[in-house]
Amino acid sequence: MTERRSGHVILGINALVLGYLPASWQSPELTPGSFVDPAYWENIGRTAERGTLDAVFLADIPALGDPAHDANPAHMEPTVNWSYVAGVTDRLGVVATASTTFNDPFDLAERWLSFDHVTRGRAAWNIVTSRGAAPARNFGFGDVPPRDDRYDRAAEFVDVVRALWDSAVTGDRVHHRGEYFEIDGRLSVPPFADSAPVLFQAGGSAKGRELAARVADGVFAAELTRDQAVEHYRQVRRRAVEHGRSPDSVKIVPGLLTTIGSTEEEARRRNDDLHDRGPASYSIEWLSQSMGIDAGKLDLDAPFPEEVLAAPDDLQTFTGSVGFRESIVAQIRRTNPTVREYLKQTRYTGSGHAGFVGTPEQLADRIEDWFHAGAVDGFNLQPDVLVDGLQVIVDEVVPILRKRGLYRHEYETDTLRGHFEDAAASAPLW
Repeated sequence: MTERRSGHVILGINALVLGYLPASWQSPELTPGSFVDPAYWENIGRTAERGTLDAVFLADIPALGDPAHDANPAHMEPTVNWSYVAGVTDRLGVVATASTTFNDPFDLAERWLSFDHVTRGRAAWNIVTSRGAAPARNFGFGDVPPRDDRYDRAAEFVDVVRALWDSAVTGDRVHHRGEYFEIDGRLSVPPFADSAPVLFQAGGSAKGRELAARVADGVFAAELTRDQAVEHYRQVRRRAVEHGRSPDSVKIVPGLLTTIGSTEEEARRRNDDLHDRGPASYSIEWLSQSMGIDAGKLDLDAPFPEEVLAAPDDLQTFTGSVGFRESIVAQIRRTNPTVREYLKQTRYTGSGHAGFVGTPEQLADRIEDWFHAGAVDGFNLQPDVLVDGLQVIVDEVVPILRKRGLYRHEYETDTLRGHFEDAAASAPLW
């Protein structure tokens, strides 16, 4: 029997602009300009805060996304977008993504501390290293550096940023001479309440997880099964302890793709309708991008070839997400489906991030089961269509979690760091 944990889960919303499916834009509640409409984002922020959610999360890539595998190819700049949302909310955390490969640590440290100050302690930086040639070319490079080089730069980048944030509190200058950066100065931006922005990390490679264990307050993970999630949860927390940190100092919040209906049949109809109204090639293109292969050349009615499932010959130049790829391969190996069967299966079980299709009660069951199993500290929920999927989460799922003692009725803290510290203690490491 799973031992029950005390405290409450962490709940965030991964605001994938309009929703995680390419047909999301067809919602009657949206207009062609919704993604740049302040009223749209104001509604998202206020709805999330009405549900006392911990945070809203905005992914970003410094390039126009490829519509072949990106449901929302155009993105607003996250800190600007969330600063507006923070202005119409009071306690909702705002998590923005920025790359260590295509930013300068002094500029980013100043920008994020300003972001944290104007949001009154509600800001977080989601640390990524970027992948693919498109963003590199926007910055005058042919391609991104090899993976290990990107993470070595990221580790030094984060250390410099944290030192600069400390300088805003102490007034001391930062003297740094490293492999990638030389800094001699201090920030003039005041911190909010002598604190610093919350740090998230989203990479699934070995060096990404090591960075998370050393510095992250939260990990945005990709987990498809509970058993895999339990192992990852324990691994990151054990490494945190080895770095001299409390295991409670890092929270694991995987993504979960959600389609919700009043009955399971209704949820499945909604899910199928949204998938059917999207481009027929979308799933194949997304799989190609995530796996680093041309999935369009695979025999749809044959199982995945072993050479496709085997680890890439060179992870340093692998262009996909290591975390997504590992989750997808593990999912395929469990049942050995044909390619066609797998693509149909991912409509309901997710691909990269786990999927959920069902009722509010069933989603609450899923959250409760993984939480008490020591697999997660919460979830970053990703509605199929953000504008109405978020409303259902707030108005129907959150009340169920509250009745079960898994979620707060009112905010008990004002800052995102406070929300994290107020959440449940971690599950046992072993």
